[in-house]
Amino acid sequence: MTDETQGGLTEQRLPEMEDAAAPVKIRGIEPERLLTRAEFQGLQEVPPEAEWFANIQNSNTRQAYQTDIRGFTRFLGIREAREFRTVTRAHVIAWRKELERRALAPATVRRELSALSDLFDHLCDSNAITHNPVKGVARPKEGANEGKTPALSDAQAKQLLAAPPDHTMKGRRDRAILAVLLYHALRRAELCSLRVKDYSIRRGVQTLTVSGKGGKVRYLPVHPAAVRLIEEYLEARGHRLDGPGALFQPVKNPYGKTEKPLTGRAIHAAVVRKWALVAGVHLSAVRPHALRTTAATNALEHGADIAKVQEWLGHSSISTTRLYDRRKSRAEDSPTFKVEY
Repeated sequence: MTDETQGGLTEQRLPEMEDAAAPVKIRGIEPERLLTRAEFQGLQEVPPEAEWFANIQNSNTRQAYQTDIRGFTRFLGIREAREFRTVTRAHVIAWRKELERRALAPATVRRELSALSDLFDHLCDSNAITHNPVKGVARPKEGANEGKTPALSDAQAKQLLAAPPDHTMKGRRDRAILAVLLYHALRRAELCSLRVKDYSIRRGVQTLTVSGKGGKVRYLPVHPAAVRLIEEYLEARGHRLDGPGALFQPVKNPYGKTEKPLTGRAIHAAVVRKWALVAGVHLSAVRPHALRTTAATNALEHGADIAKVQEWLGHSSISTTRLYDRRKSRAEDSPTFKVEY
């Protein structure tokens, strides 16, 4: 068995296929392909630490967790995955102090400890360890009840939606993109992965089928304003019948290939940032995630139930959704504006 490194850990790679192994018959039926004995044993010997990484389906999440875990392994000198089973709470506290010594933001320290806790939770579920050493380790409280990404005001959101022209292909596409982000709170990766067939009628209502983190699928009714803009874009683009094709495609490409989906970088730079500049919206506040925050905040301000907003955003925990609730921090509600002389 050979070793392979993933995320800073030493993993065990499964043995090569053995053609000589005899197949096993089940109730007289001989399958076309079966695991060899060596393969079966190899799967048994894959450490649960490696299983945890392999089971993270979202590539961005997996990369972020690998980066966080790699720092911890270097700090403790962990060389093999199984060494995680000897980690104690004292080791985790020492790691937290090291992160604080580097003057990292409280949110970064919480994220590092959260990634570590997820790994140890999996080891507990796999009976590799008896308890999670991260449990009980205090995490920074500063900023824990409010997210870092600012929300746009209603006026700014309207200015941004109106910024792209309605007489060009790019303008129509970008109006539709901004409407999807501002009315439905999609993540940037979720928007990029939308296909034409994901925009369809479901139970009599125009709906977006969104593939979120962890392979979770959610069905979002499309806001009437967004329906109008998407329809205008599809009519102009002419790819309404291309079901498997990307819903939002490049207008032009130096290689002539415009069927591929837009990248997250293009959504940020060529759509959100570009039209924020045109609309006069302060750039430090405008990223694709800011539009997600804006949509969630607006829905909560207008009476949406926070549990429903949690499902709408695709959050696994309502505590994450509360980070998007800015109703208590609206500047216009401050007592400052109640003072009169």
